[in-house]
Amino acid sequence: MALISCENAAFGYDGEIVLSDINFTLCGGEYMCILGENGAGKSTLIKGILKLMNPVSGTIRMGDGLKALEIGYLPQQTAVQKNFPASVFEVVLSGRINSMGMRPFYSAKDRKDAHEKIRLMGMKEYEKKSYQELSGGQKQRVLLARALCAAKKLILLDEPAAGLDPVAMNDLYELIKDINDNMKMTVIMVSHDVRAAVRYASHILHLSHKQLFFGTADDYVKSSVGKEFLEGGTVYDN
Repeated sequence: MALISCENAAFGYDGEIVLSDINFTLCGGEYMCILGENGAGKSTLIKGILKLMNPVSGTIRMGDGLKALEIGYLPQQTAVQKNFPASVFEVVLSGRINSMGMRPFYSAKDRKDAHEKIRLMGMKEYEKKSYQELSGGQKQRVLLARALCAAKKLILLDEPAAGLDPVAMNDLYELIKDINDNMKMTVIMVSHDVRAAVRYASHILHLSHKQLFFGTADDYVKSSVGKEFLEGGTVYDN
């Protein structure tokens, strides 16, 4: 059974359809980038995947035992997140909240998992450091570790490289690819970086208020949609 599938889904606000004709299936282990201009419906689809809004028609289904609360989510950074008054360990540990159920306190297993995810993200030496004191790239590594603490099979990343310098951006892309390859974690990433998307992702979903393309990154490069966006989209050289 597919890990996540979207069939003829449409989403809207106050009776107005803002995104329609969405059809894709991920069986597990893929790395899918969602591309499109600002206002194309990317954030709306993210809300649908996270079950924060329901489609007005069509369906989004999860299989293989996946629940919405078991999706690791790294949202776009806000001023509040950038100045979160906590240690690196505390920020990452908070990713275990959804798995706590009715337990009022973190368990030894929760803490062990947080330590392990911090180590995997190369941030072990910063565990006790204040999150506020980190660089932009380090903060994204911490938030990625937090998302992994919540994730069972899928992480959803909303423009994780936004605002990073080229070195930190490329390091983050390599880290995400490593998570996909070595942890066998399914990745869905919203991005404006089309060149990085076709370089790292296995699949591309291109939106413009409706679905313009879904398929492999190789097929996207050959498609009319891909060619047009590669020539005129918002991209960064790697």
